[in-house]
Order: sequence, then C-alpha cells, then structure tokens
Amino acid sequence: MQVLQVQLEIRPDPAEVGRARRWARSRLAGSGIEADEPLAETLILLVSELVTNAVVHTGCPAVLRLSLQGAAQGCATVRLEVADRSDRAPVPRCVDGDATGGRGLALVDGLADRWGWSSEGAGKRIWCELDRGAQSRGASAYGSGASAYEGLAYEAV
Repeated sequence: MQVLQVQLEIRPDPAEVGRARRWARSRLAGSGIEADEPLAETLILLVSELVTNAVVHTGCPAVLRLSLQGAAQGCATVRLEVADRSDRAPVPRCVDGDATGGRGLALVDGLADRWGWSSEGAGKRIWCELDRGAQSRGASAYGSGASAYEGLAYEAV
C-alpha cells in the first residue's frame, strides 16, 4: 500500500494558517481526495485548528505533516501532525459560551477518528487521523462533540 507523506514548515505568524489550509487542499486534491468530500472539508478544519494552536500558543516555528495511506484504493487513512518546539502538554481549560477561542482541541476530539500527542525532543507532536472509508462524522459528530465538551476546551501551549 502506497503512503504519501509531505510536510510544510510553518512560521510563527497567524497568516500561516491560511497558507497551511491552501497547501493541504492542494495535497489532498493531488491524492485523489476531492475538495468537496466531507473528509477533505473536515481535514482542512483540523489543519486550521492544529496550526492555529501551534502558531498562537508557542510563538515558534512548527512543521505540518500530512500522510495519506491507501488513497488510490478509496479507503484512505489521513494523518495530520503538527510538531512544535513547546514541551508543554495540551491542557484542558474551561471557556464560557461567549469566548471566541479555546475550543480547538475539543473540535479535534469531536471530528477526528483518533488523536493524541507525544513529547518529541525539545517539543511535542499533536496528531489526528481520519478514515476515508469510515462513516462520515461531519456535522452530527460536531454537534455531539460540542455538547460533550460544553465549557471545556484544550489549549496546546
């Protein structure tokens, strides 16, 4: 089974989030995952959340990695990873209903099939995976994830 692995270096600049989304869209399209597939839309949201956390909370450069396994067979597993130079673990935090941020990893938890993080050298790696052949999590997963995490958010610092 062929595995496509690509990576993008991210500067500690909020404008990098948009660049990371565009880069990920082009890599997905090149792998046979169409832009209008629910999987692609969810992956782009996850790229936004993970890259935003790295840029906003660490202030250091990061690396976005995208791995696609089995895309040609139509049952791909897509793995997103963001490695940054902060060794601080993602920590839960409570946010009120009016907060404009602080829900990134709660979204990742609700949308990804799997996610986690690990220490890596002087920093950490946060990752998530989505399965193309699995039942779409889409909007219904967002709704259940949001209610399951009401008032609780994770901040990767």
